[in-house]
Amino acid sequence: SLATTAALLAQLTDTYAISGHESAMRDAVRAALPDWARARTREDSAGNLVLALGPARDTAVFVAHLDEVGLEVTGIAPDGVVALRQRGGFYPSLWEGQTALLHLDERTRSALRGVFIPRDTAHVKQPRALTAWFGLDSAALVARGVRVGSAVTSAKVATRLGTTRFTARAIDDRAGCTALVLAVRALDPAALRHAVIFVWSTREEIGLDGAEAAASTFGRSVQRVYAIDTFVSSDSPLESSRFAFAPLGRGPVVRALDNSSVTPPAEVDRVAGIARRAGVPLQVGTTNGGNDGSAFVRYGAADIPIGWPLRFSHSPAEVADLADITALGRLVAALALH
Repeated sequence: SLATTAALLAQLTDTYAISGHESAMRDAVRAALPDWARARTREDSAGNLVLALGPARDTAVFVAHLDEVGLEVTGIAPDGVVALRQRGGFYPSLWEGQTALLHLDERTRSALRGVFIPRDTAHVKQPRALTAWFGLDSAALVARGVRVGSAVTSAKVATRLGTTRFTARAIDDRAGCTALVLAVRALDPAALRHAVIFVWSTREEIGLDGAEAAASTFGRSVQRVYAIDTFVSSDSPLESSRFAFAPLGRGPVVRALDNSSVTPPAEVDRVAGIARRAGVPLQVGTTNGGNDGSAFVRYGAADIPIGWPLRFSHSPAEVADLADITALGRLVAALALH
């Protein structure tokens, strides 16, 4: 029963798309939509993918971000060592000594393979920024199309673990994108009695840029915004369960509080009631981090972040439960119809 979710999530997580380089993910999401939805989906000026359905009243927005954390080229030394800057927040030490991919063409997945050069982190209080080497000198790299701003990531392969678990890099926020696609597949647009706008947003990891653009477009017409994003959970062997504890496999999580927003208690109760009537298990929790929905609050919308529990967020080995993501897709569909 989880095969459909697993196949779609694997397709999206194995797609490379760091912040500002989301074209391959836009293509992948658009291709995964049913024909009727694909025909009605448009790309806005910020690179967001937008699908607007239903009559123009009581607008609800569902937003999941297309981008992942990664790096960009900032310079090339004569010997070919490439200087890098982070795009999004993560521990650089997790990338040292790992396979590096320097992306030449985002859509064809043409890339040079290399390695992230290990740094001296044992005796240096402020280790230098990450660098990478691809076996070519600067002239050869430039001849291949490498430039300042080129995207750099590390190789990844999505893998199922046992019956329901799933590991990959960039499950954040490919699981949210998957849930939105699953919800659209399940919806009959003729059954909608209010406006429902699905947004697959850009550049969330570096400042909610895509969400800011969408919020300024839809403005005060939005009554509620549901940010479909990771719930960074402490459900792992070495962490305390006192904060951000949402066990994997027990359903989606509505965030009551995070670093960027406070969900009105009445909205938490409303989501819980809809989930209960839809037969969807639901957890309620607080965690760190922000969400795309906070960009809509200044226009008067209620921000209601909903996600799935994730272990080891922003690492090369994130872990989620496929049952949670399947249930999240069902919950999004139920909220859209309510």
